[in-house]
Amino acid sequence: MKYKQQKRAILLLADGTIFEGKSIGIDGTAVGEICFNTGMTGYQEIFTDPSYYGQLMVSTNAHIGNYGVNYNEQESDSIKIAGLVCRNFSYEYSRENADISLYEYFEKQNFVAISNVDTRALVSYIRDKGAMNAIISTETDIEVLQKKLKEVPLMDGLELASKVSTKKAYTVGDKNAKYKIAALDIGIKQNILNNLTQRDCYVKVFPYDSSFEEMCSFEPDGYFLSNGPGDPNPLVKAQNVAKEIIEKDLPLFGICLGHQVIALANGISTYKMHNGHRGINHPVKNLMTGKGEITSQNHGFVVDKKEVEKNKEFQITHVHLNDDTLAGMKMKNKNCFSVQYHPEASPGPHDSSYLFDQFIENINKN
Repeated sequence: MKYKQQKRAILLLADGTIFEGKSIGIDGTAVGEICFNTGMTGYQEIFTDPSYYGQLMVSTNAHIGNYGVNYNEQESDSIKIAGLVCRNFSYEYSRENADISLYEYFEKQNFVAISNVDTRALVSYIRDKGAMNAIISTETDIEVLQKKLKEVPLMDGLELASKVSTKKAYTVGDKNAKYKIAALDIGIKQNILNNLTQRDCYVKVFPYDSSFEEMCSFEPDGYFLSNGPGDPNPLVKAQNVAKEIIEKDLPLFGICLGHQVIALANGISTYKMHNGHRGINHPVKNLMTGKGEITSQNHGFVVDKKEVEKNKEFQITHVHLNDDTLAGMKMKNKNCFSVQYHPEASPGPHDSSYLFDQFIENINKN
């Protein structure tokens, strides 16, 4: 394969720390909040996950690109991370059913990535200092990069759902399916839709700013609030939709950003985490069954667990075993539940796929 010569590249953090590397051959600059994912596989699904919009991704896996790209494994129609930082970048791939190389995939989208970075040192530094804005570039003038970096907005308070949501409502699945689901797209992943259609659901996906009346006109059996990027606090319209669904006691299921929106709709606050959870081996305990689950996670904000404990309308259903943060909750007197992680995985284990079955059970009870 022919590719451009690698150039010196820079990673500059908001606190002034510099890491050096090399471009993979695509010149340019990318900015965003830096974060890291500890998954050892699934890079394509991670790169196309809308929840990562506005973030520079650091991969803790030493090898990226070694199995190429298969278009059937995208979680959206394009790369959603702002840029990539990795240790070793593979231009060649070994998987037989790959469509193209990762480099070709990046080149088609003019996507900026840098390699040959000491990612172990970088991740260790971020773990200690916390999430912060950063810039990666083949431009190596530090003063120029510092000026650009100062213009990047902080993730705290940033509304990003509008950047990744569908512009027009669309349907997925068989229109003669047993169940009809109205899904609010605040950054929805393809595999969530796959899990619903596999359970005999006909899904209509609505833009992030849709009203309850618009969603209700579909005459759905249940409502779904998706995952997505950014701070949940600015999503006032989505919170109002959640309030109306809950007031009418209609079946409601929320994942990640949708989970946070449900909390805010009930006066329960959220906060930005020091680093967030991003990986495919996060341990969660189901307090209803006592069983453990290995889960796929991707979030930088979380619902305040203490406030949920004090709220008489809610019951905590899942907790994260690493830091005891809230991982799931349900309403005691309403047909509503949500989780902070990804039961659809992609990538990741399928321990939590039963939650989609639980949603269907809740619809049948209604």
